[in-house]
Amino acid sequence: MKPHISLKQLKVFVAVTQHQTLTAASDTLFLSKAAVSMSLSELEKQIGHALFDRVNNRLVINQEGQKLLPLADELLSRSRDIESLFGDEQSYRGVLRIGASDTVGNQVAPFLLSDFRDEHQHKSQQLFISNTALICQKLIDYQLDIGLVEGKTLHPELDSYPFSEDEMCIVVSPKHPLAKKSCVTLEDLENSDWILREPGSGTREFFLRTVAPRIEIWHEAFELNTTEAIINSVSANLGLACLSTLATQSAIDDGRLVPISVSLDMKRRFWLLVHKEKYQSPLLERFILFCQQWRATTIAKKTRRNTSRN
Repeated sequence: MKPHISLKQLKVFVAVTQHQTLTAASDTLFLSKAAVSMSLSELEKQIGHALFDRVNNRLVINQEGQKLLPLADELLSRSRDIESLFGDEQSYRGVLRIGASDTVGNQVAPFLLSDFRDEHQHKSQQLFISNTALICQKLIDYQLDIGLVEGKTLHPELDSYPFSEDEMCIVVSPKHPLAKKSCVTLEDLENSDWILREPGSGTREFFLRTVAPRIEIWHEAFELNTTEAIINSVSANLGLACLSTLATQSAIDDGRLVPISVSLDMKRRFWLLVHKEKYQSPLLERFILFCQQWRATTIAKKTRRNTSRN
């Protein structure tokens, strides 16, 4: 007997993979817990395989469920495309779930999304900001459609494409001795204290790959999970930091931070990440192309314009 799988069953399946409990999935779908449990049981019965392992009251997707997940995601996306096709005259419909690492999410994404909305009149976007490692995990779990991150990620399940770039800088407090030096060498950074982002951050990875190997002795003074906290800590003279110029420009302009120049290549690329098996709807395809054609120079111009107004 051939299975008859419904879109409702696939919606339940995807919701459970994302939330790992029937209660949370039922809240998301606005269904009763019993209805969610029945729908999932019927799906597993029709397929002939359990799709989740029961671990400490949580439903953890297993190998069979992993096989189904990309197909379920594609079918649900295509069903939304059909609804959009016979909707109104808007060219691109549906929700775009975007994940962005800290610098991109706070300094780049607002301008990028504003330009995308102006050009395509599409206003249904969700933006989730976290470190690169968590963005990658949510892409792998199909909880996000696309990721915009600072560091290149070589994950076997993800495709990565460059879409823009920025430049990093080393900053110190105006009270720090290096703030008064007109020419700073790498030797001047010996035995220095540094304030870093948490593991999984693209900003931390850049420091560890580009700056740290050129210093024989350095110390991690603090580990903080937001750029603003690092900026304030450097301003309070608790240590040095290596951050994006996009993130530090306002603090530099108002005198809270002083950038120091060293003989290192401080440029880095931004990367666009998508799951290799992710179905790319017309909306997602259009957004990917838009990102690849868009440049961070737009941000610099708007940032300077906003600064001049203030």
